[in-house]
Amino acid sequence: MTDLGVTFGSLGVLGARSIIEIAKLAETLAFNSIWTVEANGTDAFSLLGAVSAGSPSLDLGTGIIPIQVRTPPLAAMSAASLQALNPDVNIWLGVGVSAPAILRQHGMPPADRPIARMREYVALLRECLSGETVTFEGDFWSVKRFTLGLRLADRRPKIVMAALGPQMLKLGGEIADGVLLNYLPASHVAASVAQVRAGGNAKIFAYVHAAVGTLPRSARSARRDLLNYCMADGYANMFKAAGFGNEVDEIRARQAERDRDGALAAVSERMIQAIDFIGEPQEVTQFVRAYIEAGIEKPILMPMPWGDDRLAVTTQTMQAAAKAML
Repeated sequence: MTDLGVTFGSLGVLGARSIIEIAKLAETLAFNSIWTVEANGTDAFSLLGAVSAGSPSLDLGTGIIPIQVRTPPLAAMSAASLQALNPDVNIWLGVGVSAPAILRQHGMPPADRPIARMREYVALLRECLSGETVTFEGDFWSVKRFTLGLRLADRRPKIVMAALGPQMLKLGGEIADGVLLNYLPASHVAASVAQVRAGGNAKIFAYVHAAVGTLPRSARSARRDLLNYCMADGYANMFKAAGFGNEVDEIRARQAERDRDGALAAVSERMIQAIDFIGEPQEVTQFVRAYIEAGIEKPILMPMPWGDDRLAVTTQTMQAAAKAML
């Protein structure tokens, strides 16, 4: 069964309290879940706790929390707290290996052995969520006699792994309840799903980036967004695999020469419209449907608030995306 979520991750410019309004709109439009991210602004669990009181029908998801910043016991405590507040909804605990730029802001070194680190994190996280007393000695984390001090009913938080490359996608299929894809065009979904299925039967989530608007007006915002992600090796490799190798090479070359305008110009309209789509409401509706048709079981709209009235653009984009489920 396909259902539709929305993330607040792109909407920090609206202010933290606006997640309450976005959640109420999501309920009105029959969205199933609301998600948010964690980097260097708001923390995910505080915002989702606020949502849980005002919009108790929505499933709640973190997408993502960095595994290097939150220990498995702390992540288990936070997710279990949301579940205790909302015993009748799904808590999707989205975790991922964070980018070096984010880790530097938290005083953390770049992640070594990311596949092994993620495997160990998820294994320990599951033990911490079990309610049993946990003693664990691994390569990355060591825990002695941790016991989750919350009594949960049968419904417990589910683990979603963020994944880009083939090895992480396969690992997600093997050990997680869900795999979260991001910044990939609908045309590349089938290849990523096949890699997940090589590992197992995890649910397939994906962020769907879209904005109601016009390309001439919003293209520069999209170019800035995509440029930043092209500079991260994992995303750059994924963009190349999806057919945007020329753009990535030119963007990175221009950035190396400190030619930011040239780097922005290298982000093609074709790349924008495949990943950060901008268009009329009915075109946004079809863009979301394309991901569902490509094999995404649980699409999550990422509204890109590009325009003079950011809240109006967000509202129009959510309204358009909701029609994809009709």
